[in-house]
Amino acid sequence: MYKMLIFDWDGTVIDSQARIIASMQAAADELGHDPLCPEAVRNIIGLGLPEAIRALIPEICPDGTERMRERYAHHFLVQNKTPTELYPGVRQTLVNLREKGFRLAVATGKSRRGLDRVLEQTQLGELFEITRCADETCSKPDPRMLAEILAETGLTASDAVMIGDTEYDLEMSQRIRMDGVAVSYGAHQLERLRRFKPVTEIHHFPELELWLDSLKDESEVRTLA
Repeated sequence: MYKMLIFDWDGTVIDSQARIIASMQAAADELGHDPLCPEAVRNIIGLGLPEAIRALIPEICPDGTERMRERYAHHFLVQNKTPTELYPGVRQTLVNLREKGFRLAVATGKSRRGLDRVLEQTQLGELFEITRCADETCSKPDPRMLAEILAETGLTASDAVMIGDTEYDLEMSQRIRMDGVAVSYGAHQLERLRRFKPVTEIHHFPELELWLDSLKDESEVRTLA
């Protein structure tokens, strides 16, 4: 059985795709860059913001990256009013998992300021033992943020599982030899996620709890046998 469950945030816990896409498009338009198509922006969800901007606009200079970052943050936090809500069943499932003894963590491409703000808004912060953001370590798919979580909690890669909706999440976990769970309802299609051999796929957030319960039942059966 796993001891720690490590969650991506955008596209896994919260439905923020539409707001991310609209805010990135607005920032690019404001600064005179070529229009960004929705699929291109959806593809970079999960990366750290500077890495995402450089992927979308390869020719951009460092100063341009910083201006894009500032304008994206403005649109996402102030200008854009597209709602971002938890996926169905997230809150109760996280509470249930904590009550069952799982340690919970977040590994996200969001900034520390952005994650702290949304944890406060959703009132989920107290459920997570530890969090890591892209602006305080390396961006996904580099596994450094997972390594730091393991080091601080005294766990090994086999003690934890990474749950995410992008190939960056699953490549990150694969590179550190940690199991990964593929989320089908987020930014990347399952065909992309399956390349990284996830141990299971979930199509609704509460399915994670059911799968973990099934692992426990299988373990108990083997013990009795």
